[in-house]
Amino acid sequence: MEPTRQGRATLVDLLDRVLDKGLVINADIIISLAGIPLIAVELRAAVASVETMWEYGLMRDFIGEYPKDSK
Repeated sequence: MEPTRQGRATLVDLLDRVLDKGLVINADIIISLAGIPLIAVELRAAVASVETMWEYGLMRDFIGEYPKDSK
């Protein structure tokens, strides 16, 4: 039995999944000349819902303690 697709995923489905699971991008770029590093760029980006970011410990610096009666 082969798996079948139930339909096409929409942009809303993709956004819902990203907010639910989260997306983290890490990039390091170093520009050097003759082996000497001149410019270094570090990119750190996280996209997720506040609840998902809280679960992974990314929001604790911004909001302190998580509200107890949030649900």
